[in-house]
Amino acid sequence: MSMSRQRVVLITGANGEVGHGLIHTLRQRPDCPGIVVLDLRSLDPEMMPYVDSSIVGDILNEELLDNLSSEYEIEAIYHLAALLSTHSEFRPEVAHRVNVRGTLNLLTMALEQAQFRGEPVKFIFPSSVAVFGMPDLSVKASVAPVKEDEHLNPITMYGVNKLYCEHLGRYYTHHYRQLAANRTPSGVDFRGVRFPGLISATTVPSGGTSDYAPEMIHAAAKYEPYACFVRPDTTMPFMAMPDGIRALIELARAPREALTRSVYNLTSFSLSAEQVAARVKTAFPGAEITYEPSAGRQNIVDSWPADMDDSAARADWGWQPEYDADKAFNEYLVPTIRAKYRRREA
Repeated sequence: MSMSRQRVVLITGANGEVGHGLIHTLRQRPDCPGIVVLDLRSLDPEMMPYVDSSIVGDILNEELLDNLSSEYEIEAIYHLAALLSTHSEFRPEVAHRVNVRGTLNLLTMALEQAQFRGEPVKFIFPSSVAVFGMPDLSVKASVAPVKEDEHLNPITMYGVNKLYCEHLGRYYTHHYRQLAANRTPSGVDFRGVRFPGLISATTVPSGGTSDYAPEMIHAAAKYEPYACFVRPDTTMPFMAMPDGIRALIELARAPREALTRSVYNLTSFSLSAEQVAARVKTAFPGAEITYEPSAGRQNIVDSWPADMDDSAARADWGWQPEYDADKAFNEYLVPTIRAKYRRREA
């Protein structure tokens, strides 16, 4: 094998908070290879010292990906780039191209890299609670925490895209070429996690489907009233952002032989909007929170399970969230967001 190619990890969609967290965490490892990031916009300047190369480009640009594949030996791909849930509903054709065609392009790159390296390429894929589809509220209220293979009837384009990409990853890892005469493995080592609603203390929410929880805290910290876009009883699973970043890296490090699935549910705690509001009002006694449900986003959250069963991740690779609801609010969300706006006032 040629030694001229630098050994690297590729992170797509690296300019978000998950991407920044991955970069910081991977760079701290003593055995860290080079880090190459790909995003539609240039990596934030403060992150540039931590990466070997920042490429501005599109995962739909096959020529760009071919050039990347020729220049580097890619041992792992963290595929974070996606058109998210709310935006995908307004532009479903674009969502399909970005979320499905883009993922297929990167899986093709992983296949080529595995052939070049003579060993598997890890493909780490964040999927979503959006792959689920509960038939109605009575079922949602009555079922146990949902396992990976239950209620897979997504009602959003984003959920449909994510579910299909999970199947693509499973196919390329376990079935591609297995039907051919040589029966040689493809070399793609696809590993996915299904995130619940990720709550961040440092990223200002941007109107995503599960953003009502952090939006409440940000509004309270700014002494602004907040009209929640879902009903008080609306319940869904959540996770603090640091746990989400850590989960991707822990799954990537897990021994292949320990994994019994291609995709794993992850969760930390489930709360209703009213329970979130109660915690916000405890931290900010003057908080003004009302409810003005938005039909579109309400229907989406109603289709998601109230809780997810992540026992497979706990059994196979030792997943354990660090932040339960109390720690997430008391030690991470509230103090960090409160300090953010105090600094602005100063």
